[in-house]
Amino acid sequence: MSLKVKTLLKIFLYSVVGPIILYCLFFAFLYYQENLVTVQTRVVTIHEKRPVYRLYARSNDTGYLKHVFAVLNRLGFQQSDNDSDWDLLWAHDYPFRVLSSNLSKLEAHQRVNHFPGCGYITNKVDLSITEGRYILPAFKLPEQQEEFVNYANEYPEKTFVQKSNDHRGISVKNTSDINLTVTGSFVQEFIQRPFLVDGYKFDVGVYTAITSIDPLRVYVYGGDVLFRFCPIKYYPFDPKILDKYVVGDDYLPIWNVPSLKHYYTNLGFSMKDSFDAYVKSQGKDPQKVWLAVREAIKEITLSKEGYIKEAMKRYGNERNFFELVRVDFALDEDLNVYTMEANMSPNLSSAHYPPNQLLYEQVIYNLFALVGVGQRVRKDSLKKRSKMEEEMMVVDKNLVVLPELCTKCNDCFRVECQLCRPCFTTEIKLILSQSYLEHRNRMDFQRVFPPPITKDMVLKDYTLRNQLLVRWYQGKCEIDYSWCS
Repeated sequence: MSLKVKTLLKIFLYSVVGPIILYCLFFAFLYYQENLVTVQTRVVTIHEKRPVYRLYARSNDTGYLKHVFAVLNRLGFQQSDNDSDWDLLWAHDYPFRVLSSNLSKLEAHQRVNHFPGCGYITNKVDLSITEGRYILPAFKLPEQQEEFVNYANEYPEKTFVQKSNDHRGISVKNTSDINLTVTGSFVQEFIQRPFLVDGYKFDVGVYTAITSIDPLRVYVYGGDVLFRFCPIKYYPFDPKILDKYVVGDDYLPIWNVPSLKHYYTNLGFSMKDSFDAYVKSQGKDPQKVWLAVREAIKEITLSKEGYIKEAMKRYGNERNFFELVRVDFALDEDLNVYTMEANMSPNLSSAHYPPNQLLYEQVIYNLFALVGVGQRVRKDSLKKRSKMEEEMMVVDKNLVVLPELCTKCNDCFRVECQLCRPCFTTEIKLILSQSYLEHRNRMDFQRVFPPPITKDMVLKDYTLRNQLLVRWYQGKCEIDYSWCS
């Protein structure tokens, strides 16, 4: 072969065949690299263990819970259908009848979003006929028809609304038109002169978390409240037009109320702050409303605590449960507050009003932080893993109070001495530890009970457990002012 041919052959190999071989090697590398990454990713995903939540709902269509699912997924939870191996049970419906056998043998780390007996608060009739400063007089029919007739005769100028327990068929009626013999209903005094915004009547929904019974701990969500307006102006009043005075599913949202739209939509204030700004512009003090709301919630939960405590006895560990309710209030023209109802499993779906998504997800996120479901420490379960990890979050020095008292305590049978470290029982230490962690993790939730600490507090009307917990908060308040409220 001539030198010229050899030279041409080399040029061909270097310029054509060589690059082809290199391209083949390059694409082969890319192919195997992609598959190696894919295989590695799949292995990590398959073997990752995460905290588990179980859902209980009578309806198979659970789209109305999508915001609950979204928050849990962001917190690292995964859903499971396992009957017993879960960290959180989120029950949209009351679970203690169908799931009674499972819920009576819970492990210490498992949490359930309802208390046994929570219906004592959320049942419409039971709540309405409860005596209280913030509940309008109501009478259960037909059992209390005689008391109702006597009350109506004593106050002939008052009108009443008749309701069923499921709040169907609500209407304002004259005393003579009320059916006194129908079962499953009640009549309640009607607010004839409500506080109006641009002529519209409304209710105020306050998200409330109960984290403990015996002793009682109650919080309200301070990040915002839910305002719902009747779609038709109240005046001229006509009892036949329910949309003038009954808030239904198709309520008027705050962003369509002219005097509130500017604050809420243009300036970016919350519903609560928008309302407060409007009330101030009318020369009134909105704090009157919110102080009364907190007092009303405290009054309700204290009055029902004993009934819930009795219902909890068959479920062993009393520290597994928490509750989120939305308590709805109405206002009269003088900003007096009246409790209308408390909703178990309040609506958390923004399907009808998409702008409410942020409110719902913030309520859920803050709730999970408060009750310890949303952990700061990355874990594959809510189970305790080690004593060192537990003490990193709360230890005895975070719990001890009242040094002057405890130096003189030689008898643990003295009630206050139970707050001193030598007298700590396992139960007392658990209660104080949960109280401490809730205070640190409450975010936008504000404590309603134990109430804000003041010098002239009267404790004698509380149970001994509640007195002891309030006394502990007093001790914490003396050390750190942030514990005073």
